[in-house]
Amino acid sequence: MSFSIKNNLLIGAAQKMSPNCSQRENAEQIDLLIIHNISLPPGEFETEYVEQLFCNKLNPNVHPYFAEISHLKVSSHLFISRAGEVTQFVPFDKKAWHAGESIFDGKENCNEFSIGIELEGTDYERFTDIQYKKLIAITNLLIQEYPSLNSRRIVGHSDVSPGRKTDPGPYFEWDSYRKFVN
Repeated sequence: MSFSIKNNLLIGAAQKMSPNCSQRENAEQIDLLIIHNISLPPGEFETEYVEQLFCNKLNPNVHPYFAEISHLKVSSHLFISRAGEVTQFVPFDKKAWHAGESIFDGKENCNEFSIGIELEGTDYERFTDIQYKKLIAITNLLIQEYPSLNSRRIVGHSDVSPGRKTDPGPYFEWDSYRKFVN
């Protein structure tokens, strides 16, 4: 479970680049980590549909829910599966399209200054131990790499998009996670 960052890529993660990203106005200002959850179809795990969504390859005919979301242009920097497999979709110096309409500490458009990590999961059940282990290791590495990022600037999607988003949800163990974040 050894990771490192080189040229804005997480070495040790699978690399599958998403077209759903753009240049940041100032890549030096990365100072927020946003944690999300996702599963496709909702509540189903270990499918390839999240990757397909992030790479604009989701077939709207496979599942009724996909017809509602297949047109979306979304991505995340990282995705951590239930089994702890880590995939990077967007280099850290680029803006991933994960937070949508959002605000943190008075600043709007959190995609501009944040890194987004999606955990495979739902609002309705706990995440796996291996997901937490990988998330903690990656979080500590990101804090080392980006000096403006610190443990007080780690939030859930629900914190930056209140009323619109609920993830990572009530089963995310914030206290346990934060205890191991430097």
